[in-house]
Amino acid sequence: MIVATPVTAEGQSAAAWGRARWIGIADVRDGTVSAWEIHEVGWDASHDEGTHGSHHARIVRFLREQRIEAVVVDHMGPGMVQVMNTMGIPVLPAAPGDAQASVLVALDAAGS
Repeated sequence: MIVATPVTAEGQSAAAWGRARWIGIADVRDGTVSAWEIHEVGWDASHDEGTHGSHHARIVRFLREQRIEAVVVDHMGPGMVQVMNTMGIPVLPAAPGDAQASVLVALDAAGS
C-alpha cells in the first residue's frame, strides 16, 4: 500500500496536510516500509495562493501521480477531507514522532 504523510525535515510526523512543506511516501508491504521517499511539495507556501479549489487540485494531482492509497495525518480541513472521500482515499490518524512508524501504527490500527 502506498501511503502519504506530512513530515518535517528530520523525518518526524508534521502537523497539517494542506500546509505541509514535505510529504513522505511509504510503500508498505507485509507490515514494513519497503520504500520511503520525501517530496518537497511546498504546500505551506502555495496554500494561500489562489483559491482553495486550485490548492486542492494541486494536491489531487500529487496524489494521483504518486498513486497514493491512504493518507496518515493529524489534521486536515473539511474541504480536503471531502476531496479524499470523493477519491476513495482513507484518512488515518498520525502519531507523533517518527513518520514511518506513524504510518505503520495507523495502518495496523485500521487493519490494512
